[in-house]
Amino acid sequence: MIFIGDGALLRRAVVHAAAEHHPVDLVCCADPADAAGAPHLAVDDVNAQAAVLVAACTDGIVWSLNNRRILREPLLSRGLRILNVHNGLLPQHRGLPSVAVLFALLHGDTEYGATLHEVDAGIDTGLVLAERRFAVTSDDRYRTVMLKGIRACQTLFEESLPAVAAGRTLGPPPVSASPLPAAYYGVHALERLSGHRDHPAYPRATDLGPFAAHAPEVTRAVTAVNSTLQPR
Repeated sequence: MIFIGDGALLRRAVVHAAAEHHPVDLVCCADPADAAGAPHLAVDDVNAQAAVLVAACTDGIVWSLNNRRILREPLLSRGLRILNVHNGLLPQHRGLPSVAVLFALLHGDTEYGATLHEVDAGIDTGLVLAERRFAVTSDDRYRTVMLKGIRACQTLFEESLPAVAAGRTLGPPPVSASPLPAAYYGVHALERLSGHRDHPAYPRATDLGPFAAHAPEVTRAVTAVNSTLQPR
């Protein structure tokens, strides 16, 4: 199997897969350390390397974790089963998790989580296969929801790996009892942040903590809005 992404979440998934004796054929990531000793490919456009990925993959499975690269043709039509573990519930938290968490708190979402879905030509629009949900409380802040989401992603990957590797189905797609409207949160959604600066949840939603270093686009947006706030 092949892994595409970056960071600790990707690295932990690679280590876990290898420990469970699954073939880790190639890891496409920026930092070789995240490949955890597996064969490494540093490339920005994995789509242009479709032939390389197909030749390397021994079981036809590709995992996308903490991956900001958009997977497109010709990679999508090469017969690989490509699965993404998304930090957020779909379809209500599509896009960048760093932005989705922010607006989930501003919108008063009472649930967040992680979603496993097939990758298609859209962004986070493929068939949902499994999810892990957790409650969002009035005490939760950006930093706590993001951390819980990352942990849910790791757990969801580890739970799903045996069935995916064996070619088994993961059961019917989960159905929410009270689904929220579908929404997409890209960088441009941050242009709306200034309209929420007086929202009661704004301090919690913008308490980035250690994630400020990993979400520079959110950090810049929050800094810009905070510079306009009047001292109280």
